[in-house]
Amino acid sequence: MKEPTLNPESGFLRLRVDLSYDGTNFAGWAKQPDQRTLQAEIEKALAVLTQSQLATIVAGRTDAGVHAEHQVIHVDIPEKIDISNFAFRLNQLLDEDIRIKSVVYAPANFHARFTASARTYRYKIIDGARITPPLDRHDSAEWFRELDIDLMNQASSLVLGEHDFFAFCKFREGGTTIRNLLQFEWVRDEKGYAVATIKAESFRYNMVRNLVGAAVCVGEKRFEPEWMEKTLKDKVRIPDSYVFPAKGLSLIKVDYPSESEYLTRYNYYMSSTASEEPES
Repeated sequence: MKEPTLNPESGFLRLRVDLSYDGTNFAGWAKQPDQRTLQAEIEKALAVLTQSQLATIVAGRTDAGVHAEHQVIHVDIPEKIDISNFAFRLNQLLDEDIRIKSVVYAPANFHARFTASARTYRYKIIDGARITPPLDRHDSAEWFRELDIDLMNQASSLVLGEHDFFAFCKFREGGTTIRNLLQFEWVRDEKGYAVATIKAESFRYNMVRNLVGAAVCVGEKRFEPEWMEKTLKDKVRIPDSYVFPAKGLSLIKVDYPSESEYLTRYNYYMSSTASEEPES
């Protein structure tokens, strides 16, 4: 694996690209043989505009079926390339389920992944056996039972902070499961859907959807709120059947510190367990 760098090679300039996408018909972010992926589609469009094979770096890889209202990537392009109307030109090449929101020259020491300070996700559930409106079918999951939001918030608050989230991560060889969960709260939106906002510096694979599934177990009164905290502390991995579907999950924000802190943030990631790939 190529060592991540803060600054582009001589003759190249770094771009920050902000984008959104409907993940329904993608096999996730990362390129895979014979699969339609977000990275492959974006790099193909970049190759047409720049006449170069370029590699993108993403703030957080999203899994198959996961959406993004606001994702961030960087890409190093030959400095001779004119980026006037670059976002518009990329959108002309991309299918409508990917939209480039902006393209700008990145500040010094910017790295889409390793200078990010947090990622925020939203999970949306249509509970109580209600019919899902057709326009909501892609970014919402359905649940038969009515959920108690107060109980879910009680449970979710018990797992905030820095912990070993082994119990809520799908197993992958190597790496740490210690993460700092900054926000995990539930509300009823204007349509009456149960909506979670979940924020952390970074996430392990399937961590968000595992946490949502566990909170739902509490919300339908299968377990008391303290069960989530006990599961966390006991490091008893919850069953795969608790993992909620990808389609209800959307990345809604990537936070970055002030430009003066980019180098500090990068060094923190590279010298700690947080350097692992952030994932949904």
